[in-house]
Amino acid sequence: MGSILCAGLGPGDPELMSVRADRVIRGARHVAYFRKKGRPGQARRIVDNMLAPGVTEYAMEYPVTTELAFDSPEYIHCLARFYDDWATRLAELARTEDVVVLCEGDPFFYGSFMHLHTRLQGRAKVEVIPGIPGMVGCWSSTQTPFTWGDDVMVVLMGTLPEADLVRHMQTADALVIMKTGRNLPRVRSALSATGRLGQAWLVERGTMPGQRVVPLADVDGSDCPYFAVVLVHGRGRRPEVQE
Repeated sequence: MGSILCAGLGPGDPELMSVRADRVIRGARHVAYFRKKGRPGQARRIVDNMLAPGVTEYAMEYPVTTELAFDSPEYIHCLARFYDDWATRLAELARTEDVVVLCEGDPFFYGSFMHLHTRLQGRAKVEVIPGIPGMVGCWSSTQTPFTWGDDVMVVLMGTLPEADLVRHMQTADALVIMKTGRNLPRVRSALSATGRLGQAWLVERGTMPGQRVVPLADVDGSDCPYFAVVLVHGRGRRPEVQE
């Protein structure tokens, strides 16, 4: 029996990968990773120059990304078939071989591997190596403490309706807003409505080549790549302790 081992790659800089993930990836004979059609894939880019000669690669190409609305029945059905198919293929391979699946950030934190993990239960031995979530790399890139004292941090998806974004923003101290991209105008509007736009930062490609950290108020709403996170730092619910 082989096994399926999902390696969390961290926020993007290969040097921020765990020692164990590094070791497992370098010793892998079979490596699978998600990517968009026509693209090399972010996970594959992170491990460039780490794979052993002769490794067999399995590019799991999403059938759709932004062509259909993410909450439409067509999108849900298409992605479900995609995950079903790859779970079957990986389970079959794991009958005789060890397979390493690459996942940016941490696999259990909004990672695509979660959809395979649920489908592989009882069909193959599965293990996950944790990774530093991408948002951690992004707020570290601001070189400013993100949460203080009793700050409450909330992670939001830019795909949420604006009313939901506003509601959560009003009650949280520190904010992380993911899945920005084409949703950035809605995120900006919600932050403006809650009086927090002036404290927001846009971090593009955190810890990766081409990293950019800029005040969100200075960014055109249409100028936002996929690998971007909006951050609002907490300010502390308790007075700072003086030593």
